[in-house]
Amino acid sequence: MALEGTYEPSAQQWVRDQVAEFEASEGARANTLRDTGDPIVVITSVGARSGKLRKNPVMRVERDGTYVAIASKGGAPDHPEWYHNFVAHPEVELQDGAEKHTYAVRLAEGDEREDWWDYAVETWPTYGEYQRKTDREIPVFLLERAA
Repeated sequence: MALEGTYEPSAQQWVRDQVAEFEASEGARANTLRDTGDPIVVITSVGARSGKLRKNPVMRVERDGTYVAIASKGGAPDHPEWYHNFVAHPEVELQDGAEKHTYAVRLAEGDEREDWWDYAVETWPTYGEYQRKTDREIPVFLLERAA
């Protein structure tokens, strides 16, 4: 089911630009994190307070059809804004290249979290650096395709 609402672009110019180019090209361009060459996906969520659609590029970490979204915010002491959206409205749209689908979101805990965290760090080692920069345990969300 497609998410409904009014899209409100990010306050961050680079996020607005990347999302616009990614979507305009159906994921053929702007599909890596800035100048790193590391692949991203774009996740659309519903704002926890505003109810507006929000779009964020996040690192592409996927295994067996399940995606993971790491709420690292670069190791900041607080969660990224989209963390609150995922908790309040645990259904998102994820676009990976030209493929866009609806996903159910849930917070991984315990051994499952550790398994996915290890996989995420293996996929993109910078997550490990982010964890060392903060006292909070960085949340790990699992995104599973909705039926």
